[in-house]
Amino acid sequence: MLQHTLNSSVSTTGVGLHTGRPVSVTFHPAPESTGIVFRRLINQEWLPVKTDPFSVYETRLCTCVGEGNITVMTVEHVLSAFAGMEIDNAYVDIDGEEMPIWDGSSAPIVWLITRAGICQQTALRRYVSVNRLIRVETPDGKWAQLEPYDGYKIQFTIDFPQAVVKNSPDTVCFEVKRDLYLEEVGRARTFGFVHEVEALRSQGLARGGSFSSAVVLDEFEVLNPEGMRYPDELVRHKVLDALGDLYILGAPLKASFKAYKSGHALNNQLLRALISDTTAWSYTY
Repeated sequence: MLQHTLNSSVSTTGVGLHTGRPVSVTFHPAPESTGIVFRRLINQEWLPVKTDPFSVYETRLCTCVGEGNITVMTVEHVLSAFAGMEIDNAYVDIDGEEMPIWDGSSAPIVWLITRAGICQQTALRRYVSVNRLIRVETPDGKWAQLEPYDGYKIQFTIDFPQAVVKNSPDTVCFEVKRDLYLEEVGRARTFGFVHEVEALRSQGLARGGSFSSAVVLDEFEVLNPEGMRYPDELVRHKVLDALGDLYILGAPLKASFKAYKSGHALNNQLLRALISDTTAWSYTY
């Protein structure tokens, strides 16, 4: 398979989920083998943001990358859209500190990619192929793993005590392909429980969150007037997040990813464990 970039540049604006601040973003085409490069506007200069598993410095309710003052927050939805749409190379220019949340899903980003157009390049696509099982887990039973697979498959299970979640499907499994991402994953929104909102805002988080940018739930029901986009929207969004977290590798995976109650922190821990063991993976084309 050949690499892909965007056919043209496309710009938009939005508000950061946690900062609540407005920001402008432009996606640009990039040369072959560039990868997805975030660039921050600092002192009138566009500076690249370091993006790899070891540059992740914050995983509390989002994934943030960079070093020093050249950082960008909440990159997982944008990276998920590029992964799902099979975009290998692009520049993401942002004039603020956090990517916009838009409607809480990757659908607006997919729309921007579609509007820009997808351009096939001439270089072969490079994959990170997993050669043997790599697994990380926490003392409270959460886990995530990668194992060899001729393709890219992702399976996720959630487990929340609230009745509203207990009454919806808790496990999904998808092959990572552009058409399936468009239909089955990209529209799934981030979610949160109403009792958590004030606590998060007191910590400087979720200042840009609202019913228009998330699924909001209490113990027994979904509070958004429109309800869910899918019966299992919550676990589908966890797949969306995981795809973005895993694309921080800088290349698509050839592997089967499985997770139980994983989040940004454990997803990143898994990538660090993989990259640190040079016998567990190799590049293939």
